[in-house]
Amino acid sequence: MGISKEVKVGLFMAVSLVLLYFGFNFLKGIDFFSSTHRYYAVYSNVDKLMPSNQVFINGYAVGRVSKIQFQQAKNRVVVEMEIDSEIILGDSTIALLNGDILGTKYIQLNVGSIANPIQPKDTLRSQVAKGIADFLAENAAPVADNLEGTLRKLNTILDNLAGNSAKLDAMFDEFGKTPKILNKTLNNTNSKVDALADNIQAVTLNINGVLSELKPTLTNVRVFSDSLKALEIQSTLNRAKDALGKLDAAVSKFDRKDNTLGKLMNEDSLYVNLNKMILDLDVLAKHLNENPNHFFAPLGKKREKIQRDLERQRKESQK
Repeated sequence: MGISKEVKVGLFMAVSLVLLYFGFNFLKGIDFFSSTHRYYAVYSNVDKLMPSNQVFINGYAVGRVSKIQFQQAKNRVVVEMEIDSEIILGDSTIALLNGDILGTKYIQLNVGSIANPIQPKDTLRSQVAKGIADFLAENAAPVADNLEGTLRKLNTILDNLAGNSAKLDAMFDEFGKTPKILNKTLNNTNSKVDALADNIQAVTLNINGVLSELKPTLTNVRVFSDSLKALEIQSTLNRAKDALGKLDAAVSKFDRKDNTLGKLMNEDSLYVNLNKMILDLDVLAKHLNENPNHFFAPLGKKREKIQRDLERQRKESQK
């Protein structure tokens, strides 16, 4: 006789429920194929510890929390743990209630010495790990002291700044006067530069006048050069050859400093004297332009008379 569909469905449901039960408990950490020992720990506050939370030794899961019971008479919580039977615990073992950053609680076993092993169903020494709030509370006092010291130093600095405010104001006032002084200096410099430019222009005009006066001399030089062309060519060439030889000898001396020509070419004394001569010519031209009678009188004037005339002119110009 064959098995009816109803029986098959019933057997399938029963097997499914059994597999679901074992699978759910396996996910909770219950291993039905290994033997465990029960141990207990007593806490005043389990901080939301739940059954099936893991029990670790050195980060390795060795069991789970199987039951949590609150004893109201003694105002304490008794936690039952199922730990692998292969784990040996001693009387110095501590059950530390701890949690991760996400809030998941677990029990960490610090085995310590196992010289005196304990028996299953014995009670372990319990301890609660410090949380973040406790850590902050412990470290808040040193931080507050450091902050108070920092505030005191800041107050001292502010007091010093307040005491030196007058000096800072005076310093900033001096800084404000600096641009005015600089502008005044620049204005004075500009005026002196303008005066120097005017003097240079006047000297240039005087030099142009001197050059105009030298034009007849240059004309005579040109006439003289024309007359030289009328000389005999051979004698001119011979003389030119001699002149070139002498010129070569003279030029060779230009590079040497042990003679007069070398010194003239390599030292600036000629330039300095020439510049001085031009300035003297400028002064002489001015004097000649302003006082021609000092030079073109029948017998001229003595130096004493010229000095008296100049002094009189200076006094008249000052009035």
